[in-house]
Amino acid sequence: MISRRNIRVKVMQTLYTVESTEPAINVTQALSILDKHLEQSRQIFTYLTYFLTEVARYAETDARQKASKHLPTAEDLNINTKLAGNELLWRIIEDNGFSSAVEHHKLSALLDKELVKKVYQKLVESEPYQAYIKVQSREKKDEKQILEFIFTDLMLPNDDVISHLEELFIHWDDDAEMMNLMMMNFLQKPGSYKFLELISLEKLDYAKNLVKTSMEKKEYTMDLIKPRLKNWDVDRIALLDMILMRMGTCEFLYFETIPAKVTLNEYIDLAKDYSTAQSGHFVNGILDNIHKELTLENKLNKVDYKKQ
Repeated sequence: MISRRNIRVKVMQTLYTVESTEPAINVTQALSILDKHLEQSRQIFTYLTYFLTEVARYAETDARQKASKHLPTAEDLNINTKLAGNELLWRIIEDNGFSSAVEHHKLSALLDKELVKKVYQKLVESEPYQAYIKVQSREKKDEKQILEFIFTDLMLPNDDVISHLEELFIHWDDDAEMMNLMMMNFLQKPGSYKFLELISLEKLDYAKNLVKTSMEKKEYTMDLIKPRLKNWDVDRIALLDMILMRMGTCEFLYFETIPAKVTLNEYIDLAKDYSTAQSGHFVNGILDNIHKELTLENKLNKVDYKKQ
């Protein structure tokens, strides 16, 4: 499932669009932008799963093409198709949610069939594949491991595959780490994922509330941030830094289930990963200062601002 960290990234991207767009974007429009960001994460995960299944199923295509040669060799007529019958593969393919998601996102039109073939050819040459097809029985562990191998060793490290994903999905780099984790969890428990609902209602509410709160409480959070900027020119501070500090301050004040320490650590990491080289230290200093003062003044009551 989509993680809270990734949700924060989607909210950050949404707020960046809000702050960078003229005329002004209202909350309703911002939530629509957020939905598009989350939808793309669902699309990326479904596409990765689809690409993986197509590589595995190519064993049958390879066997059929070689057998239909004008003068097929004995080797051409005896291509091992064990992978195409992988039991975990067929659990995925026969999942109605998966097939619906593939159709919903029109992924067959996006698939690079030549790239699928190239990945399959590398698979056939690999030692894990040769070991897999030598065993006649089907063990759950082996069925899972060969699919994991395709994904982690042949897809993600493949420059052509990554270039393909970057062309298709503008935010691939932001989602890549999460997609790796999601795929490993999915292959462990494929039935636990609903492809058209990869974000829980609880996390979706969190994402929407973080957008709304960050926008509606912008003036108040800026009043807390500005006095701590001292020697900094507000207009010269990276926009992402300001957005992350506003988001973090909102979590301090209004998100009851999120510990302040978690908030602080998350936004420091996001600043390091997405803003300037100095941003992690800068955001840490400002948010830590705000947190300490709110605690001393007994203002860190963690109550949804709409309930106040």
